[in-house]
Amino acid sequence: MKAYEIIKRPILTEKSLAQKEQYNKLHFEVDRRANKIEIKKAVEQIFKVDVISVRTINVKGRKKRVGRYWTRTPDWKKAIVTIKPGQRVEFFEGV
Repeated sequence: MKAYEIIKRPILTEKSLAQKEQYNKLHFEVDRRANKIEIKKAVEQIFKVDVISVRTINVKGRKKRVGRYWTRTPDWKKAIVTIKPGQRVEFFEGV
């Protein structure tokens, strides 16, 4: 897979922004088939930073009511990437 197929989108929540400032951790939604090594290479290639560690979480879809029927949102995979202290990702700076 290519780097832009692995990294789908950044996750910008209050918790993720606090961890970015305090611990230099970035949160991404990634492809469910990607492993930690592929995620690390993709982040290093796209954002030109040095990755220290990658943690992944499989997030289960939740039940949702649509009219009188129940449906589920899709399952997805989340990656928490720790980058080297002192490095910044320009994408997250304006947030």
